[in-house]
Amino acid sequence: MIKLATETDAALLSLFEEMKGRGAAGLRQAAWEDFAAKGLPNRRVEAWHYTDLKAALAKPAPIASVFVAALELPDRRGAIRLVTLDGVFRPDLSDLAALPEGVKVQPLREALAQGAAGIMALVASSDVQTDDAMASLNAALMQDGVVLRIAGGVALEQTIELATFVSSEEAQSSFTRSLVILGRDARVTIIETAGALTAAAAQDNQALVLRLAAGATLDLVTHASGQGDALVRVMSLLAHLDEGARLNSYALLEGAGLLRRQIFARLDGERAKVTLNGATLAKGRQHVDTTLVVDHAFPNGESRERFRNILDAQGTGVFQGKVVVRPGAQKTDGVMQSKAILLSDGATMNNKPELEIFADDVQCGHGATCGRLDKDQLFYLMARGVPRAEAESLLIEGFANEAFEGLENEALRGFLATRISSWLQARSR
Repeated sequence: MIKLATETDAALLSLFEEMKGRGAAGLRQAAWEDFAAKGLPNRRVEAWHYTDLKAALAKPAPIASVFVAALELPDRRGAIRLVTLDGVFRPDLSDLAALPEGVKVQPLREALAQGAAGIMALVASSDVQTDDAMASLNAALMQDGVVLRIAGGVALEQTIELATFVSSEEAQSSFTRSLVILGRDARVTIIETAGALTAAAAQDNQALVLRLAAGATLDLVTHASGQGDALVRVMSLLAHLDEGARLNSYALLEGAGLLRRQIFARLDGERAKVTLNGATLAKGRQHVDTTLVVDHAFPNGESRERFRNILDAQGTGVFQGKVVVRPGAQKTDGVMQSKAILLSDGATMNNKPELEIFADDVQCGHGATCGRLDKDQLFYLMARGVPRAEAESLLIEGFANEAFEGLENEALRGFLATRISSWLQARSR
């Protein structure tokens, strides 16, 4: 257990005391005890070796309590939007009336108050092995979020956006947890938006739990951004895939302060497939960390990971990827790749790909590279009259967009490309 030796420890315990009476007491207590046994992650924890979260959260902020009556949110991209603001689901800002047949939404706080055993087990997601203190802290302190259910056999044409924003002008913390349940053979595209409407020193810990039944397919597009460099954000994705289920995940992480996105995916049925791709943009002193664990528990599983990192000024990038193939998970096919471009002498990239294989009939490999823009390609473009700044942008855009080549939704692929282009234009000014 945490010994109250520091103000940080006492502040976290105070937050737990504030939240533990808001439903799911047993789940919260178990999660708190797991967190308390570990404490805030620091560099001595192997999975957090490159990201010193304990230093960043030396002064835990109080739970967000400011209620914003109305505000203008960023471009909705034509999706059915479900909004969580400062840790609280906001039906008044959400498109509940637009939900089609076969789709149900419930505020997480309502589900926690009801305490249905089946939903609580899914929210806890204890069968997805994380062993991560911040995922446990999220479960202990969760304020709200959404429970989204897609009925079996439903194939949605509409895109659904799970939008989570911080908006307070004060330093506050928020803990959002959402659960997405796809029935057998269901199919849907979901946008996960993590934004900041303020430059305040927010502390945002959010988790998205995915439960994909047999044959279900989820295309997940994640976009994280912020304002200023004071934001500290941890995003956890906990995915459980049954037989023949498929998760296609594409993420664009635009640095703002410290951002860590961690993915824990368990392929818990034969022929389950997961694609985890993403691009990172970091400048200034921004720190962006992508850490993932893919757990192959059954035969004939497939996993693909492709990440592109673009780092400027004193920006720092982290990629840690681990693929675990359990005994009996024969015929597993896994490929993991991380590449980084450093645009300045002060930029830093940390790559750590790993394989843990306990089966003897598999095809698994990994690779990581880090370097500058290709001088020959740059010379080729400049020799044909393209100005240097424009030539650099063209090469960087092509490099970053490699991460999204498999995304079938053209509108979303175009949106991500536009965000990358805008980041590059801001860099050149």
